[in-house]
Amino acid sequence: MGCGVDRGPARTRGGEGRTRPGRRRRAGPVSYTHLDVYKRQAEKGGPAPGGDAARGPADAAARKRAERRAERVTGGAQELEQRLGDLLRGGLAATDRSGYGLWEETAARMVDAQAPGLAARVRELGAITGSGPGWPVRLLEECGLLHLLDTAWLGRERLPDPLAATVRTRVGLPMSAEGAPVRDHWLVLAQYDTPDGKIVARRIWLYGRESGRTALLLSFGAAGRSPAQALPVGATIDAELTPYPGGGQLRAELGDQFGAMAPAGPPPGIAAAAAPAVYGDALREDPWLDAWPVTLRDVIPVPAKDGWQVADAHADSALPIAPAALSRPGLWKLVALSGGGPVTVFGEIGHRGFDPFAAWEPGETEEGGRTAVGSVVQLV
Repeated sequence: MGCGVDRGPARTRGGEGRTRPGRRRRAGPVSYTHLDVYKRQAEKGGPAPGGDAARGPADAAARKRAERRAERVTGGAQELEQRLGDLLRGGLAATDRSGYGLWEETAARMVDAQAPGLAARVRELGAITGSGPGWPVRLLEECGLLHLLDTAWLGRERLPDPLAATVRTRVGLPMSAEGAPVRDHWLVLAQYDTPDGKIVARRIWLYGRESGRTALLLSFGAAGRSPAQALPVGATIDAELTPYPGGGQLRAELGDQFGAMAPAGPPPGIAAAAAPAVYGDALREDPWLDAWPVTLRDVIPVPAKDGWQVADAHADSALPIAPAALSRPGLWKLVALSGGGPVTVFGEIGHRGFDPFAAWEPGETEEGGRTAVGSVVQLV
């Protein structure tokens, strides 16, 4: 059975030079141009020299730089709209004869316009061309999403503030954590590294026991070097997180830590049948989302016609496991952990299915009828 939210067949990821059947990005593409952005952000993070007297001129200069960059991004978005129009008028099938150079040249123009997010999406268009049966349909879908991002940027003044912040993030402008800090007992759900060009991105998923919030910590390292930030999966930390702005934005920045707590088992989960609606709700806040984090309770991994699926142990519903997870050893860990019985699994639900990241061993019944908490097993 399908997941109920269909955004088309497999898409490709140009930055990794391979076809990706179910993209694992998640908070937006991270490329080497993003690393430059974060470096600049860090460089500007300290106090202005000279104290309060120097902050006024420094703030004015920063505003002027931001305005100049916005103008360049606007010029890039307008140029990209023209190129998309030319592409559609010439026919999508003709792009197969143009080769990847057409897309790389367009992406370079977006980098010149200081819009790395647009550049990354253009490169993905080039990787779709000629990628298998039905590729013109996938290309049209991605062109539509890119057109939506272009027009959202050009009309950002008319958007609600959270959506406007999301658009700025998707275009590739630097954003800083600026929300009110949230102190909670945060359960570390999963941690994994994703090589992307010249950098390595580390994603750490957390769940707040009291707030019920899910948060994402992102850190970066040079190729061949692990990012510095690391948290033990399954642990619970008493800490403050500061959220980033944007509709549907889960990214946060780790603040003060006040100690660690004993593991307390998995977060509360939802039924498999409810997961597609959760993803659909998130798409209303951010139409460019590929996936959304969910915890599924009482599911059993079972073989399906075209791969595997996680089936609800108490209902006639199931979610296909995303193709990206089918080749990972974590799938067999999940199957062995389940042993044909229900387990709790954390992962992401997207247009290609469910991608499992971590699972909890079924609890054993102790004397007195209590159920012991099972340990967590990483799947990525």
